[in-house]
Amino acid sequence: MKKLLASTLAALGLCAALQSQAGLFSNNTQSQTKNPIVLVPGIFAFDTIAGIDYWYKIPSALESQGAKVYVPKINAFDSSAKRGEALIEQLEEIRAASGGGIKKFNLIGHSQGGVTARYVMNVRPDLVASVTTLHSPHKGSPLADLVTGVVPPSTLQGVAFDVFANTVGDLVNLLSNNRKSDSDVRAMLAEFNKNGAAANNQAFPTGVPTTACGEGPETVNIAGNSIRLYSWSGTAPLTTAVDISDPLFAITALAFNEPNDGVTGRCSSHFGKVLKDNYTMNHLDANNQVLGLVSLFETNPKTLMQNQANRLKNLGL
Repeated sequence: MKKLLASTLAALGLCAALQSQAGLFSNNTQSQTKNPIVLVPGIFAFDTIAGIDYWYKIPSALESQGAKVYVPKINAFDSSAKRGEALIEQLEEIRAASGGGIKKFNLIGHSQGGVTARYVMNVRPDLVASVTTLHSPHKGSPLADLVTGVVPPSTLQGVAFDVFANTVGDLVNLLSNNRKSDSDVRAMLAEFNKNGAAANNQAFPTGVPTTACGEGPETVNIAGNSIRLYSWSGTAPLTTAVDISDPLFAITALAFNEPNDGVTGRCSSHFGKVLKDNYTMNHLDANNQVLGLVSLFETNPKTLMQNQANRLKNLGL
């Protein structure tokens, strides 16, 4: 009888401990920022296609720690200004639907998504609490110059390229239920060639380093709105033996004369406070693609995002 009672009490104690741990897990608020997090995609800007997320398993990783996360619908290929206007419209809709509960947003942009977030920050700073850019080519990418040189506009091969690329972009938009506007691959390329990037930075210089490979400010004030700025990137085009993007980035990396991720140069990625610029990551590892096949010897992208959310939370953002 005593043994039965002892066993019962032990079982009850174990259940209580497990329930307590489960409660602690469910109440994890490490990523619970004051302002919602908006994950802004880069080119091929789908949210979900055939059950595959652009930000592969990242929203759920953040939400498991208390974050409120939104992924906007943005044109696959277009200028950051037009993409930014689409983002502003969606942010206003979210804010209006909250009934005053939401004032600002923490924008986290990958690749062109970082430049898109910069546009929103500059034209509607009242909507933005912070901007974090991941592997964004703020000072352009030689790949844009290379493509423009190989398939110049108005040439036969250029027209063929435009038709093919915009068809692919429109298909991506269709599959992700985003058909508000047609793709414009030339508008995207024009923004990331050498001259286009320089013009964009002249128009919106806030946060962009004034030296070749320096840092920008961590905090800026735009029209009376204090905004925090951060960035990180990687310099490893080839990170696994099984990721199908690795061979592609190993080839595109040859167009650079500096360490890069296959699309963005190390110095070009600098914006605001540079948290780190040499992760063992290629351009798609930043958003946990392809399908989570990232380096086993580097901090996981989901963890990096959770850490950034925690940083923003601790800053009251």
